[in-house]
Amino acid sequence: MAADDNGSGMDMTEAPPLIVKAQYIKDLSFEMPGAPAIFGRLNAEPEIEVQINVHPDELGDGDYEVVLTVEARATIGDETAFVAELEYAGLFELNSSIPEEYIGSILLVECPRILFPFARNIIASATQESGMPPLMLQPIDFNAIVQAQMVQGVGNA
Repeated sequence: MAADDNGSGMDMTEAPPLIVKAQYIKDLSFEMPGAPAIFGRLNAEPEIEVQINVHPDELGDGDYEVVLTVEARATIGDETAFVAELEYAGLFELNSSIPEEYIGSILLVECPRILFPFARNIIASATQESGMPPLMLQPIDFNAIVQAQMVQGVGNA
């Protein structure tokens, strides 16, 4: 076994293809416009609408900021129970050896896959701290979203 081999056959002197340099809340907003009256209507199951978007931005020198935006709105009848908006971001470094045709997939699939569990936890915590039941977002298949956008001609991963 070589000195720079960890037993897996990987050369440990080679830089990993993706490095997470930082993760952070870029923006967080939580509103309960119907409080406190909305608590009297919690016997009905709220209707939840969730939108998720991914916005990558090249910063230079192989660095990218990827922002995962989560917008959740809960309504009971015609009343808004809450509105949660989160921009959760990561600073990622991509190895220069990554072929250009894979960069879009990494930024739109792998990076949000890393960020999502943290964003999910923040949304669940914010809703629970508001006095509402925690909103547990279901796992997202970012690869399927990118593939659907490519079929529709929207994305260019």
